[in-house]
Amino acid sequence: MKITWLGHSSFRIEIADQVLLLDPWLEGNPVFDQTRTDEVLAGATHILLTHAHFDHASEVAAVAKKTGVPVAGIFDFVSWITEKEGIEGVGFNKGGTIRIGEVAVTMVNAEHSSSFGGPDGPVYGGAEAGFMIAGEGRTLYVAGDTDVMADMGVFAELHAPDFAILPIGGHFTMDAKRATFAAKKFFDFKAVIPCHYKTFDLLAQSADEFVRLMHPVTVHAPEVMGTVEL
Repeated sequence: MKITWLGHSSFRIEIADQVLLLDPWLEGNPVFDQTRTDEVLAGATHILLTHAHFDHASEVAAVAKKTGVPVAGIFDFVSWITEKEGIEGVGFNKGGTIRIGEVAVTMVNAEHSSSFGGPDGPVYGGAEAGFMIAGEGRTLYVAGDTDVMADMGVFAELHAPDFAILPIGGHFTMDAKRATFAAKKFFDFKAVIPCHYKTFDLLAQSADEFVRLMHPVTVHAPEVMGTVEL
């Protein structure tokens, strides 16, 4: 499994026979190098979308059109954007599992919000979510934008994820302290990757505190376009 951080909460996940683009926010992402877009999109097989906020979903239609791959995410938003933009989509819901080649993706709960800007203010964008991505005999938990929640205990029992991508930036999601609590209270991770930090001034600017608090659990905090092999 190879995971490349594209900045903020965007990732390229190479697992089994799939190349998954998670919340691909590229052109508008202030920490992403636009000259590397083609490199990121090469070989993509599916797009996974956690929720409709601009820093996750604003470029999903453009990426889907450029790559020709379907968008998988919450039924409400995917149904709307596929009809509006003429792209292919796989809408499902929490507790549902889709098969993507040799990979199984289960949608799980997150505790956040989900909307996008409209002419008269925010427009409902379906519910926020996370994913359990299973392949190669291992499972990766993508928490999405979330706070700590008791549901995580259920996720641990049902899925026993080996690895996780967790938000640590604070203000809009868990901060390092809360993410560490979630990881150590409910899970037995072999390694974790932080996200949703260092993008805006409101967010944490480094993963140093998270690395310290998570010890002895391994934290991989790559630079943008850095790749972690798990």
